Amino acid sequence: MTQRYMHLGLYAVGTGNHIAGWRHPGATTTSEDLDVFKSIAASAERGKLDFIFVGDNLAFLFEGHPGQMLRFEPTTLLAALAAVTSHIGLVGTASTTFSEPFTIARQFASLDHLSRGRAGWNVVTTTTNEASMNYGRDGITDHELRYEIATEFVDVVQGLWDTWEDGARVENKETGQYYDRSKVHVLDHKGKYFKVKGPLNLTRTPQGHPIIVQAGSSPSGQQLAARYAEVVFTVQLDKDEARKFYDGLKSQVVAFGRRPEHCNVMPGLVPIVGRTDEEARAKLAQLMTYVDPASAMRTMSLRFGHDMSVYPLDGPVPELPVSNLAQSYSKVALSKAKRLNYKLRDIYNEIAVARGYLMACGSPQTVADLMAEWFNDGAVDGFNLLPPHFPEAFDDFVDLVIPELQKRNLFRLDYEGTMLRDHLGLPKPVNRFTLAT
Repeated sequence: MTQRYMHLGLYAVGTGNHIAGWRHPGATTTSEDLDVFKSIAASAERGKLDFIFVGDNLAFLFEGHPGQMLRFEPTTLLAALAAVTSHIGLVGTASTTFSEPFTIARQFASLDHLSRGRAGWNVVTTTTNEASMNYGRDGITDHELRYEIATEFVDVVQGLWDTWEDGARVENKETGQYYDRSKVHVLDHKGKYFKVKGPLNLTRTPQGHPIIVQAGSSPSGQQLAARYAEVVFTVQLDKDEARKFYDGLKSQVVAFGRRPEHCNVMPGLVPIVGRTDEEARAKLAQLMTYVDPASAMRTMSLRFGHDMSVYPLDGPVPELPVSNLAQSYSKVALSKAKRLNYKLRDIYNEIAVARGYLMACGSPQTVADLMAEWFNDGAVDGFNLLPPHFPEAFDDFVDLVIPELQKRNLFRLDYEGTMLRDHLGLPKPVNRFTLAT
């Protein structure tokens, strides 16, 4: 039986994933410096991680996490990083609400070619009204409609990636034939929301399709993930709840005719690592001193999809109506609050440090224990790491926790291939046009 290793990605934000992590002595303070991201990518590759993950926001937000304010456009940044890395996967976010399928297909096909097979697209539908107003709209489209549009969008993108079969570029200097016309196809998609002719003006990429990542956990988000996603970035705060989510999503994956191991569930994890548990707790206490209350409240409101400042922090976590902006986090947080008898302030404190994600604070052995328990108990396929700041907090994980996971035979000693599909154990997709013949 092939050894099963956990998968590890890194959520790369130059200002760190803690709301005020950039205030830590020696921490990087900007997401507008290529050298910062080159350093982050180099550490991720040194740690043999599967990929780095660059999020996005299509608006400037006056309050909240600095990483939500200032961001490079992801594919531009990742193309630059492709030139200075050799193995690490490069995952970028792009919206199905504020783009077109041909544009996205071309951007990520370009990135896959430039990186020699390391690209991934994080599919989002976008949930901020500020973004909608930057694109000439008065507000965000209804949640269910956004996901209906996204489903057709992803299908069109994958269709465009298939419009060139493998080997279609001939380059025969003797005959002058540059490509085999029989292996290039017009998509001619005419759907409910999109009309796209094709073909793409790029050949089939090294991976066939760049990896599809999806980060929504609502019922509609899960359905989109089950149909298309090869990595699911989710929020899970309790192992038993995570195992239910894991089993339920894998069942949906099978219902769509896919293999369950071809959809990797990787919740966010904030690691705060010290050489001892006491040292780690001291680091956590220091991080708490940096928190700006207004910024933390803004982040909590974004998570819940409601203005949370109207609720007393020392009262119960409110049972809120479903938000058109965000749905999954409030459900997870309310479940945890009921289980642990939390007040809203407890959730607020966790968001202030970990932005609502699972936190692992302790020695390398303590952090590895938590990760191993979730992995071995069938709750996850791995984790997306959200270090509170760079470089120190991430280097602590790479230098201290990775060796502990390797010692337990839970994580690779080295890369076994150069493409992201190699790292994730995923096959190259069959071209729909080749399959049709």
